[in-house]
Amino acid sequence: MCSKKDILSNSSVKAQPSMNSFESVLVLAPHTDDGEIGCGGTIVHFIEEDKQVYYVAFSTARRSLPPELPGNTLELEVKDATQVLGIPAENLIIYDFPVRHFPEHRQTILQTLVDLRQQLNPDLILVPSPHDIHQDHQVIAAEGLRAFKHHTILGYEEPWNNIVFETRCFIPLERHHITKKIEALHCYKSQAHRAYLNDEFVLSLARTRGTQIEGYYAEAFEVLRWVMR
Repeated sequence: MCSKKDILSNSSVKAQPSMNSFESVLVLAPHTDDGEIGCGGTIVHFIEEDKQVYYVAFSTARRSLPPELPGNTLELEVKDATQVLGIPAENLIIYDFPVRHFPEHRQTILQTLVDLRQQLNPDLILVPSPHDIHQDHQVIAAEGLRAFKHHTILGYEEPWNNIVFETRCFIPLERHHITKKIEALHCYKSQAHRAYLNDEFVLSLARTRGTQIEGYYAEAFEVLRWVMR
């Protein structure tokens, strides 16, 4: 006969949702580098588990580049960065919506997401947090929720844009996952001046999230929709 302790212990184990049920993952990045920053370690972890990972960048932020840099600088950098993470070149999709003007293109962005849903039919969608204060990030989060109503969606963390962030989901990682994430971020030489691309910051945030689950490294996510199949 099982004791009450055994029953509670077994129930606790069974209640834990498993990432093994996700075979296809779609990362939605408003701008090149957002996906690497928010969930780069998780991407590496998924690829190591032979999951199919697709990365969609909605803007190469040409208008944000210094005038002396070529307009395709961030397009080249995201190709290098996602290659470092292990994403196949054919799984990288790049659009060129104008940076900081996504709200004016909401319907086109929604239709683009619907087309991606029909084309890829992923199991898991990773989007910016809906609490993100950047207008482009807000559009991708909101329209992602509209386009993928029958899919599990997690919101990734970009602390400088998040006034609040609900750490409801943690993905435990190892040091090499974060090292690879940092290596990918080094590909963004045009963005090296950004404080949030600092190696120490990236590593310390991963350690903080890991400590919250009594582990060593982790990335945290908001649970926007969880579909159990």
